[in-house]
Amino acid sequence: MTSTVPALGTRTAEGSALQAVLLDMDGTLVDTEGFWWDVEAEVFAGLGHTLDETWRHIVVGGPMARSAGFLIEATGADITLAELTTLLNDGFEDRIGRALPLMPGAARLLAELYEYEIPTALVSASHRRIIDRVLDSLGPQHFALTVAGDEVSRTKPYPDPYLLAAAGLGADPARCAVVEDTATGVEAAEAAGCRVVAVPSVAPIAPSARRTVVTSLEEVDLAFLRGLMTEMR
Repeated sequence: MTSTVPALGTRTAEGSALQAVLLDMDGTLVDTEGFWWDVEAEVFAGLGHTLDETWRHIVVGGPMARSAGFLIEATGADITLAELTTLLNDGFEDRIGRALPLMPGAARLLAELYEYEIPTALVSASHRRIIDRVLDSLGPQHFALTVAGDEVSRTKPYPDPYLLAAAGLGADPARCAVVEDTATGVEAAEAAGCRVVAVPSVAPIAPSARRTVVTSLEEVDLAFLRGLMTEMR
């Protein structure tokens, strides 16, 4: 876990139960889920294998070790997990170096959270080297801390990254709003006890008791997130 800026203040509207906002990265703030799949397809093509499009839903949103391990097993490619991880990270870094589109509503939401001094963390299954590159576009000032997938012993779908982020912000997980785009990330956030907003990017996500599903970040603002906490009372 790395703190990217001095801890933000905790000024919130009177009576608000929202203590922090924890945001996923790929597919949630930046439109990169397709980048990962394209890089995976290119790397395996170079190894003489064609990826099945149906595998995309299996590997999306998961930790690198799980996704890469699945693809090695599914294709029978002659490559180690460590070698493949390096190739995938290199390919992805090259992609985002050329273009890094933000998801609709992402810049506005980050600016609003920053303006009202809402403690905010970036929580991703991507490795630190990737997060640091993406932060250049998102603006490191928007996050009090960031948690990378290669900095926790168990990343998503385990709750550890979200529990670590909540603790780092001094927040009760039950009073944290998480924004995620995949079932894997939603599972991690709910296991941590957080209230979740799902914005599906690749595969559909069904609503549930502690989960609100929206079609775009353009539907999410600070009032919306505070309202989720009010509904829990």
